[in-house]
Amino acid sequence: MSESRLTTGDFTEENEPFALFGSWLKDAESTELNDPNAVAVATVDEHGMPNVRMVLLKGYDENGFVFYTNFESQKGREILGQKKAAMCFHWKSLRRQVRLRGHVEVVSDAEADAYYQSRARGSRIGAWASKQSRPLEGRFALEKAVAEYTARYAIGDISRPPYWSGFRIKPVSIEFWHDRQFRLHDRIEFRRAEPDGAWEKVRMYP
Repeated sequence: MSESRLTTGDFTEENEPFALFGSWLKDAESTELNDPNAVAVATVDEHGMPNVRMVLLKGYDENGFVFYTNFESQKGREILGQKKAAMCFHWKSLRRQVRLRGHVEVVSDAEADAYYQSRARGSRIGAWASKQSRPLEGRFALEKAVAEYTARYAIGDISRPPYWSGFRIKPVSIEFWHDRQFRLHDRIEFRRAEPDGAWEKVRMYP
């Protein structure tokens, strides 16, 4: 990796965040041992209590950041209830972090179908077998459900469960953080008032 990747030039040369994110993610794909697309997703329940967990980013563009899940899971219910969420990427090998937050929309059926069909067959079976985030009486119950759905879909296509789809976070802020000596880190935040508005770039104190 060239030294220029690790300088403040990464911040000052970009006037919109998606190209910069793409550059940083590409770097992470070369340096992170596991899942460079892993990201913490934070949500809030109906009582205002926060939750956070790791998911895998499955796509991004100027429209937002996409991941897939069971909509009957805890995070699914919380996102559908609040229609807002936040993400945090941390790439330890690069000493970099990206935080974003914004409004959330459900991806189209066509997008969800296409991604679902790209998954391994076992993962598609698992989407049917797992009652995500609900109590499980024992591992055998899960294995039994997997066996039942494996038999049901022994041949042919496996349809996407109606409760399984994707969310797109449409950010109103994206912050890029790069570790520097003496904790004098570089921080740049891109902000906009609305999900489709123009970006403002602001340098932040560390």
